[in-house]
Amino acid sequence: MALLFRSTLIQLLTKTTRPMLMTMASTGRRNMSSHSKETDEEFDQRWKAYFERPNIDGWDIRQGINHMNRLDLIPEPEIISACLQACRRVNDHSLAVRYLEAIRYKSNAVSKEVWPWILQEIRPTLNQLGVSAPEDLGYDKPELALKSVDDM
Repeated sequence: MALLFRSTLIQLLTKTTRPMLMTMASTGRRNMSSHSKETDEEFDQRWKAYFERPNIDGWDIRQGINHMNRLDLIPEPEIISACLQACRRVNDHSLAVRYLEAIRYKSNAVSKEVWPWILQEIRPTLNQLGVSAPEDLGYDKPELALKSVDDM
């Protein structure tokens, strides 16, 4: 008897709640489409404010860098400078250099003129903070790389 009651109750609940769930799901989709778009200036200000937080730590910096690397963009020099200053505040020189390497790799994939422009724009910040560019450290030329057969 209890089994029959339980199965009848389950059937009744699935029949009555299914239309409610479907209307709730369709309403939720409509409301989500009214999300506002973020402009480029708002995006830049948000990331500059993220890296300029006084209580930021190394984990937060890495999280921000990883999130920005996943995006299909090359950050503005102001954002790069803010990130480098955050790396300096937590005294993490290696993270700053690795971030510059990632920016260099991403920008060279787009165009060979982008990285020199970015480097020119952030050079005062690099000099102020004492952070070396990857080219200054020799990271652009691997020390154990063999000569290409095409160059022989």
